[in-house]
Amino acid sequence: MFEGKIAVVTGAARGIGQAIAYNLAANGADIVLGDIKAEWLSESAEGVKKLGRKAWCFELDVTNATAVQNVFNDIAAETGRIDILVNNAGITKDGLLMRMSEEDWDAVLTVNLKGTFACTKAVSRIMMKQRSGSIINIASVVGLMGNAGQANYAASKGGVIAFTKSVAKELASRNIRANAVAPGFISSKMTDALSEEVRQKMLEAIPLASFGTPEDVANAVAFLASDHSSYITGQVISVNGGMVM
Repeated sequence: MFEGKIAVVTGAARGIGQAIAYNLAANGADIVLGDIKAEWLSESAEGVKKLGRKAWCFELDVTNATAVQNVFNDIAAETGRIDILVNNAGITKDGLLMRMSEEDWDAVLTVNLKGTFACTKAVSRIMMKQRSGSIINIASVVGLMGNAGQANYAASKGGVIAFTKSVAKELASRNIRANAVAPGFISSKMTDALSEEVRQKMLEAIPLASFGTPEDVANAVAFLASDHSSYITGQVISVNGGMVM
């Protein structure tokens, strides 16, 4: 699907970001991997290369808009174009609202929301010149339904969803699409470490009665990045086993 295309994936060192990079590479894209520390990306880069695609690694601090612009300028100079951007970089700092520090609020909003803004702004100039591109932002089921103990995370991901819709309207005239994927409970080291009682309680909230996988999210991203979704923009695709309908 992506032969000859260049995809940028942020937060690509592990988990969902790594799965997205592998999926896009398996479907023909060459991959630009970004994360807060470039040395974290060696495993992802090797995986992409094993799939027969090119991989570039860039240290990318999404909280620094000036640095982000410089990195994207370097990427465009190195690769010649950017066809796909996946804004996956994100953090959590959970806690009840009454105990949440201003620092934890600011940290989550800065990485998750400002980071998405900075990367999207930087790539939009490149894509507008090309008159083509697909931007996929990783939101969350929490951004759709809220969650106790995650006011900062829910606010950031709800903001990502609203931001995606606005960007879709602004860039549509240049043949640039923007969509979001909202994962639910996805299997990870964190969920693996939960007690059986907690895991069971979480599963009871999911009609399909199972956790998702990073590959489930990657499949949705690949669809939205491809020409199979050429008439889809400004939408949120939920990958959550039916938690939100």
